[in-house]
Amino acid sequence: MTQTSGGPRPQAGPPSSSALETEPHLRVPRLADGVQLIGESEGSGYREPPSLVRRADGQTLQLTPLLYLVLEAVNGTRSLSEIAEHASAAAGRLISTDNVRTLIDSQLLPLGLLRLADGSQPEVRKADPLLGMRFRYTVTDPVRTGKLTAPFAALFNPLIVAAVTVAFLAACWWVLMVKGLGSATHEAFENPLLLLLIFAITILSAGFHEFGHAAAARKGGAIPGSMGAGLYLVWPAFFTDVTDSYRLGRGGRLRTDLGGLYFNAIVAVAIMGLWWATGFDALLLVVVTQILQMVRQLLPLVRFDGYHILADATGVPDLFQRIKPVLLGMLPWRWGRPENKVLKPWARAVVTLWVLVTVPLLLFSLAMMVISLPRLLATAWSSAARQQGLLAESLSAGDLAGAAVRFLAIVAVALPMLGMLYILLRLVRQLLTALWQKTRGNAVQRTAALTVVGALLAGLAWAWWPDGATYRPVQPYERGTLADATTSILPAGDTALKEGRGGRTVALWPAGTPTPTRENPQLSMVLVPVAGPSGTGPAASTAADASAAPSWVFPFDRPAAPEPDGNQALAINTSDGSVTYSVAFALVWAEDGEPVDARNEAYALASCTGCAAVAVGFQVVLVVGQADVIVPENLSAAANYNCLDCLTYALASQLVLTLDGPLEGDSMARLTAMWEEIAAYGRNIHNVPLSEIQAALASYKEQIVAIIRADPGASAGQPASRTASPSPTSATAPADPASAAPATETPAPAPAPAPAPAGSGAATAAPTGGASPAPSSTPVQTAQPTAVTDPTAPAAEPLPTTDAG
Repeated sequence: MTQTSGGPRPQAGPPSSSALETEPHLRVPRLADGVQLIGESEGSGYREPPSLVRRADGQTLQLTPLLYLVLEAVNGTRSLSEIAEHASAAAGRLISTDNVRTLIDSQLLPLGLLRLADGSQPEVRKADPLLGMRFRYTVTDPVRTGKLTAPFAALFNPLIVAAVTVAFLAACWWVLMVKGLGSATHEAFENPLLLLLIFAITILSAGFHEFGHAAAARKGGAIPGSMGAGLYLVWPAFFTDVTDSYRLGRGGRLRTDLGGLYFNAIVAVAIMGLWWATGFDALLLVVVTQILQMVRQLLPLVRFDGYHILADATGVPDLFQRIKPVLLGMLPWRWGRPENKVLKPWARAVVTLWVLVTVPLLLFSLAMMVISLPRLLATAWSSAARQQGLLAESLSAGDLAGAAVRFLAIVAVALPMLGMLYILLRLVRQLLTALWQKTRGNAVQRTAALTVVGALLAGLAWAWWPDGATYRPVQPYERGTLADATTSILPAGDTALKEGRGGRTVALWPAGTPTPTRENPQLSMVLVPVAGPSGTGPAASTAADASAAPSWVFPFDRPAAPEPDGNQALAINTSDGSVTYSVAFALVWAEDGEPVDARNEAYALASCTGCAAVAVGFQVVLVVGQADVIVPENLSAAANYNCLDCLTYALASQLVLTLDGPLEGDSMARLTAMWEEIAAYGRNIHNVPLSEIQAALASYKEQIVAIIRADPGASAGQPASRTASPSPTSATAPADPASAAPATETPAPAPAPAPAPAGSGAATAAPTGGASPAPSSTPVQTAQPTAVTDPTAPAAEPLPTTDAG
C-alpha cells in the first residue's frame, strides 16, 4: 500500500533524460512495481523505531524515518522539489531538494525501491545469508496458501489453545514418564510398515507445522506468502513465507512464530487419540518426534522458530545483522560511539547476550565440522554401504517395506554429508570473494591474504590426506570426546594400546600364514599390560611403579587365577578418588563328551577413599552334543575394606546352552554379528550407568537364545541362565568372599555406595542367569581392568524473508 497526499501535478509525460540532466529539479521519481509501504515497526527495540517497506520480491527493508518520509512522498507525479516540501512538512524540519536528490541516488535507487531514470524496473537481488534456506521449491503461491490455511485460523481461539496445551502436556508426561517407549520402539522396528507409517506421519506433521505459521499470520491480519520445501543447513525442511507479519504488532508476530509449535502439539494430541482407538504402541513414537521437533525449533542459534521468537520479542528483526555492531561495540575505544546506542538498553542487553552465546557456538560447530569431516564421511560411507547391502537383501526377498526403510536410511545418511560439503564450499567461496574485493587496489594486502588462505588450505589438505586412521569410520566403543575428534589433525603422542583407543603393536604371524586384511580379518589375541594400583599387569612389578600403593591390602587371599576355560573379572582399587573397571566377556564351546565345568567370576574390591571398583563377567557356554557332566559355576563378590564413601559393584552373568548339533551357516553368521555387538558393548561399558548393565546383558542372552532356537539343526535345549549380583552385607562382618549369599534365580539390584570401617568388609556372591550361544569355535576372553576418572564427574537494512520452518 502506497500512501500519498496532495493533489497531482499536471504533466504531459515522463521527462526525457536530457530534461533530467538540464533541469534536475523537474525530475519525477516513481516507485518500483510491487513496493508496499508498511509503516513504523511496532514494538521495536530501537530507540528510534525504523519504518518498513516491502519490495515485489518479498524482501522487507527497514528505513530511517527520513528515508521513509521521502519514499512516502513519491507518488509518480511530484518533482524533487515537491517531494522536499512534502517531507519537510511531515518531518517538521527543512529538507532541501539537494537532500532529497542525495537520498534517492545513494539509498532508495540502490535498494531497488524506485524505477530507473528511463522508467524501467530496477534489478534487485534478494538477501542470501549463509544460514538461509537453499534449493527452494515453491509448492503453493500466496493465493493458494491463503485458501488452504484459512480454515485453520479458527484453531487459535483461546479456549481451543488452552485445551490443546493442557492435553499436550498431559500426553507428554504420560508417554515419557508413565508408559515409556520400549514397547513402541519394539513394535515399530519389528514391522517395517509401521516404521514407514511413522515416518510418513512425521513428514506430514512437519508440513502441518507450516500451516500453523500461515494460519497464525492470517489470524493477526497478515497475508501469508508461498509455501514449499528446501534445504536448511544439512536437512530438508519446509518453509512458509510470513514476511507480511512484519506489519503486525509484537503480539501478532509472536503468535505467528509460535503457530508452528502449536500445530505440532495438535498433532501429538491427535495421535494420542488415534492410539487410544487402535492400541498401536508404535504410534506413540510420533508423539516423541513432535516433542523433538519442538525442542529443535526452539533453539535460537539459527533461523528456527526460537530465533524469530527472540527477534520479535526484542523488536530487533534480524539478530544476525547485529553481530558485527555488537562485537565492535565491545571494544573499549568504541564504547561512546552513537552506533552503539541505537537499541534500547534492555534490547541491547538481550541481543548482546545472544551474540556472546551464538557466535562461539557457531564457530565451535564450524571447527568441529571441519576437523571431523574425514571420519564423518567415512562413517557415512560405511553406513550407506551396509544399508545398501540390506536393501539388496530386502529386494531379493520381496520385502518392499523393508527395502523402503533401507532406502530412507541411505537418504538420511547422504543428505547431511552433502549439506555439510555445500556449506563448507559456500563459506570458502564467500570468504575468497570478500577478501578479493576488500583488497582490490592493494597488492600487498591481497598477497598477504592469499598467502594466509593458501596456508590454511594446505593445512587442511595435510590433515585430510588419506593416511592411517584419518578416514576410519567411527566405532561403537568410541566415546566421541573432543580428543577423539581431533586425533585426525593432531595425532596422540602416546601410541600404547589402551582400552577404547587406537594404538600400535607388533603382530607376529607364522610363516606361510596369510596376512590379515580389513576384508579378510583373522582372529588373534593381544595381551595388553595394565599398570597402576590394580596390580593386575606386569607393569605393577616394575621399578617405575615401585612407589605405587600396594595392590593387595585385603585380609583375605587373592582370588585364584581362572582355569583355561574360565572367565574372571577382577577389579581392585586402592587409589583414592578413582574408578577401576574390569570387564571379562568370554564365549566357550564344549564339544561332544567334554565335561562342562566353566567358571564365570566377577570380583570388585576396594580399599581407598571416594573410589569405585566395578567388575563385570559375562560368559556364554555352548555345549554341542552330549555332555555327561555339566557343572558350570557363576560367582560374584564385592568387598570394601578400610573404605570411606566407596562403591564396589560385581556382576557375573552366565549362559549355558546345549545344542544337538552345530549351527548352520546363516545362524553362525548371525551369532558372530551378535557377539561382535556384545564385545563392543563390553569395551564401552565404563560409559554405561551401573543400573542398566544387568538388563542389557539379560537382553543379549535372550537374543542369543532366539538365534539358537531358530536354527533347525541345533534344537537348543532349555538354557541355564544365571546372574550373580552383589548387595552389601553387614559392615561388621569380616571380608571373606567365601561367605557368599546363597544362589538366587532373581537378580539382586546393584549396590549403593556403602562405607565400611577399618578391618571390616562386605561381600556377596549369587549365581547369575542367562544362557546364550556364542559365535566362535574357540574361547574369546577379555579382561582388562582400567582406571578412569569419575564419569559423573544502519540507514537502510534489509530484513530477512521470514520463512517459518
